[in-house]
Amino acid sequence: QVQLVESGGGLVQAGGSLRLSCAASGLTFSTYYVGWFRQAPGKERDFVASIGWSGGDTRYADSVKGRFTISRDNANNTVFLQMNSLKPEDTAVYHCAARKFWVLSTASGVDYWGQGIQVTVSS
Repeated sequence: QVQLVESGGGLVQAGGSLRLSCAASGLTFSTYYVGWFRQAPGKERDFVASIGWSGGDTRYADSVKGRFTISRDNANNTVFLQMNSLKPEDTAVYHCAARKFWVLSTASGVDYWGQGIQVTVSS
């Protein structure tokens, strides 16, 4: 079975930082694009960032570009999201996601989802 397990969320003040991690198991990790989506209350699940098989082809939503950095460690089957200069509008449940072979940029393309982890940014 495939599992994606997020960690590292929590409460932070505006301007602060958090680092999310997602540990994957049950798949050939290096053959999947992996990434992050977020869903705020009353909103749809939106793309945040993704990264290609070997760490290339990084993509970011305009709203997080320059503040967030995605990376992956294929040796440990883990994808990270370093979130800096956090804003209250970043508050959401963050989900890691994986898509086999293909570029990951929309929720409809996701093959596997993590359970989600809360990130709350206070003003």
